[in-house]
Amino acid sequence: MILSGVIMKVVRFFCAAISLLVCMAVSGVSSRAQNSSPTERYLGISGKQKPAAPLLAPQDLKDHVVNGKLVLSLDDCIRLALSYNTDIRLDHYQIDTAMNNLQRVYAPFDPLLTSSFTDQRNKTPTSTQLSGASILNELTQQTQIGYSQTFQTGTNFQGSLIADKTSTNSSFNTLNPATATTLQFSVTQPLLRNFGLFPNRAPILIAQRNLKQARASFLGEVSDIIQQIVGNYWNVVLTREVLAVQQKSLDEAQKSYDHDKKALSLGALPPLDIYRSESQVASRRVGVIQAEYAVKQAEDQFRQSIAADIDPATRVLDLELTDRPEPVGELLTIDIPTALARAVANRPELEAVHEQLAIDELSIRLAHNNLKPDLELSGFYLGNGLNGYQPGVANTGIGTSLSQSFRFAFPAYGATLSLALPIKNHSAEANLADALVSRGHDQYQQRETNQSILLDVTSAVHALEASKLGMEAAKVAVDLAKETLHADERKYALGTEQIFFVLDAQTQLAQAELNLIQSQVNFQVAVTQVDHATGDLLEHHHVQVVDPSK
Repeated sequence: MILSGVIMKVVRFFCAAISLLVCMAVSGVSSRAQNSSPTERYLGISGKQKPAAPLLAPQDLKDHVVNGKLVLSLDDCIRLALSYNTDIRLDHYQIDTAMNNLQRVYAPFDPLLTSSFTDQRNKTPTSTQLSGASILNELTQQTQIGYSQTFQTGTNFQGSLIADKTSTNSSFNTLNPATATTLQFSVTQPLLRNFGLFPNRAPILIAQRNLKQARASFLGEVSDIIQQIVGNYWNVVLTREVLAVQQKSLDEAQKSYDHDKKALSLGALPPLDIYRSESQVASRRVGVIQAEYAVKQAEDQFRQSIAADIDPATRVLDLELTDRPEPVGELLTIDIPTALARAVANRPELEAVHEQLAIDELSIRLAHNNLKPDLELSGFYLGNGLNGYQPGVANTGIGTSLSQSFRFAFPAYGATLSLALPIKNHSAEANLADALVSRGHDQYQQRETNQSILLDVTSAVHALEASKLGMEAAKVAVDLAKETLHADERKYALGTEQIFFVLDAQTQLAQAELNLIQSQVNFQVAVTQVDHATGDLLEHHHVQVVDPSK
């Protein structure tokens, strides 16, 4: 009874331990596979997958934090965007893909080394004495080493060394066991289709053009994004200036309202005249609220462009933009012919369409090659060798067989000329037709790109000239508005003019200051637009895209 009690305790202990291990395993599997489908869990895919490394938040932003604010110049924003902007990172993958494809097209010319070993035992009952045994027992072992490579001329080379060892109980075999070796070389050369360097190197040339096209497209997309970032930068500056002008206008209206309340309390102002200044305060307060919302919206959009919205620590920091919209130095002057010439020389979009047209020409030539008959000349040369054990004679060993093969003591050689002449090749003809259609399409695409660049250049130059004229006119308008407000304030103080004219003059001055700020920002944006249209934007902001390694 004591022994049975001990046994029961041991059994219960093992059951509890096994239950605990099962629960731990199930919980571990469920935690790993909670986001997996039942099929994936059944196949064990979820447990074997290694998750991708998480994307790191921008680190350089911390270097621009001063006194709890994110202090940035325009060049700082461009540099940060080049490092962390999500759109730029996504666009760069087209270059990586093109580089991988360039590496892939070299695959047909990769050398290949193969080897194999086969061991086979075969027992066969016989019905005749000519088999040499009533039950024929044979052992065959084959070792094979091969090498093959296709060269860029279309030439295919193959070499192989084969050793066959046979052992049998047949009494008629002179050598038992016996080893036969064969050293063989063969060469195949196309004479019509795929003859020469071009048809075999055409995929490489096309992949190289694709890489150049991807790089040109990436440069164009980077230029577009930088233009957008510059616009976002100046938009934040503009909305802040608008808010400052609106706040200043509100302060002026509040000052007039306080003056009118004091005059009303002293009986120097009719009661009905107080409503005009009071309504101006309410109206301008609405303008301040709207300007504050516009500032927040512009700042959020700007943070996204420089990836400052990714890290919660930098997302909440106030922005301090150091560049001012007032032009410094001599204003940019450029005419349309000069700008157009620079655009033709620098715009990456033109390079991209040129590369595409070059790819079309290569594809057309390659399609013509595929229409040719398939004529091939092949030849081989091999050496045979044999050794084995013969009763009464010393065993020569495998070295003798290999020596015979490498010395080509027992050679065999031959040549083959083969011709495949398709009566009708619909696939190749359709491929040629597609290549011709693609070239025609890309020619129109080139024309459209040229027209678009011409429109960009003319619009940018006209916008630049208009912004300069608008800026000069806005400066004059601000000076005149200040003089008008000063004169109306003096007249109102002397009692010769009503408050209406003072409030109107304040509104006119605020609008004139807004127009001046808008014209200054328009000029900065117009300069960026000209740089973008002429293809000089990256150079002017000291941006250089390094060529991908070959």
